[in-house]
Amino acid sequence: MPAERPNILIVMADQLAPAFLPIHGHRVVKAPNIAALAASGIIFDSAYCNSPLCSPSRAVFMTGQLPSRSGVYDNAAEFRADVPTYAHHLRNLGYRTILSGKMHFCGPDQLHGFEQRLTTDIYPADYGWTPDWDNPHERPDWYHNMSSVIDAGLCVRTNQLDFDDEVTFAAERALYDIARSNDKRPFLLVASLTHPHDPFAIPERYWTLYRHDEIDMPGPAAPKGELDPHSLRLRHVCAMDAQEVSEAHIRNARHAYYGAISYVDENLGRLTQALRETRLADSTIVLFVSDHGEMLGERGLWFKMTFFEGGARVPLIVSAPFLFAPRRVAASVSLADILPTLVELAGGDAAGLDGTIDGRSLRPHLERGAGHDEVIGEYLAEGAIAPIVMIRRDRWKFIHSPADPDQLYDLSADPRERDNLATRPDHAGRVAEFRAEVSRRWDLAALDVEVRASQRRRRLVNAALSKGETRSWDFQPFTDAAKSYVRNTIPLDDLEAMARFPRVAAPLPEGDGQG
Repeated sequence: MPAERPNILIVMADQLAPAFLPIHGHRVVKAPNIAALAASGIIFDSAYCNSPLCSPSRAVFMTGQLPSRSGVYDNAAEFRADVPTYAHHLRNLGYRTILSGKMHFCGPDQLHGFEQRLTTDIYPADYGWTPDWDNPHERPDWYHNMSSVIDAGLCVRTNQLDFDDEVTFAAERALYDIARSNDKRPFLLVASLTHPHDPFAIPERYWTLYRHDEIDMPGPAAPKGELDPHSLRLRHVCAMDAQEVSEAHIRNARHAYYGAISYVDENLGRLTQALRETRLADSTIVLFVSDHGEMLGERGLWFKMTFFEGGARVPLIVSAPFLFAPRRVAASVSLADILPTLVELAGGDAAGLDGTIDGRSLRPHLERGAGHDEVIGEYLAEGAIAPIVMIRRDRWKFIHSPADPDQLYDLSADPRERDNLATRPDHAGRVAEFRAEVSRRWDLAALDVEVRASQRRRRLVNAALSKGETRSWDFQPFTDAAKSYVRNTIPLDDLEAMARFPRVAAPLPEGDGQG
């Protein structure tokens, strides 16, 4: 029977575009554990991130606040300690809150409401990756370049594999510890992996799941003369034109990316298997999601940082068959909706969050398949020279920046976003309505001033903190060895009870006795 307040397991991938999953129609990628989870859950066919870059997207995911509200503009913007997250809310509701893996928190607070953090992060917590809108023609030397694609292929080991193996082991172990523990609080456990994020390298075990000749290729690249200004800037900031990218490079990168998805799928399977073995599956909501997508060569673009479908859409599955019947949801939703959803599922009052967040609860979609159909997005990081905002509603996607021409796409008629309708006379009224909405929602001139001021402050602080004796904000996991394994500080009966699961041994099968 499900608990009065369900447990919650969130498994987060990094840079996983839903277009490459079998549950969304891909015919090559193998992801049986994701498919099994989807078969028992609600699949959101039109889920989006709100800012297509790691740190700002994850901050929206945790706070329900857009970057313009939280101040997490880019991958080196401080996530302030006074911004409530779903971990704070659920902890107040009596939940045990645990994080294993990546969340890319920048700044001194590396917990943000989590009671336990089991691993360090894979990315730095300082201001070193701060963009510079004041010098848009200078390409940052710390950012993506095409080596991820040029050098794509087989590997024996990477630091990303080291990280994700640790993340999954720590989360799996935490589930067994919870099952053996006397702490009966419901739990929120987040296991956040860094695959299939580039670099595109994967061991032979996952590479050989796919024949090289079956790897499908992206659609044709848009001619450079037809690219929108932001796409041209992304080509510059990621040095996409610095080296020739051949068809062989592209196929290798996609092959490795598919293998990395299978690796993520395997780790998801380990965690769902642990739920079953610990008898927690029937009282645990499992949520599978990514922070943003990956263009993977579509339109001639790589990585993310764009509101095109490949960069901005994310997979989202919510599996709780003891609460909700499996179904597919067509309405557009976003990561900003996760916080109010979790608060409601944990027994809290999401209505009390009105005015403090930018998301809306997905509970109506989960229960009835009907709810809001709207995503609001902001991109305020590298490759931009002014705020870029996005409105996704019904069949339409509208992208606006004071620095660039507008973009309007009819995603029902043009899912690959090849036909920009913004300059068509027959769509002038719709563009005018969207522009009026942008003016109501944002003061983009003021936002531009604040983003630039934030960048300047952080560059100055980072330069100062890099001199002389330095102190890192990177999270250092703490293990209390006095409470690990067998210790004289723990009564033997208590220790034995905590050491084994299940606590009462099952009878041996016939023929397995000794003697």
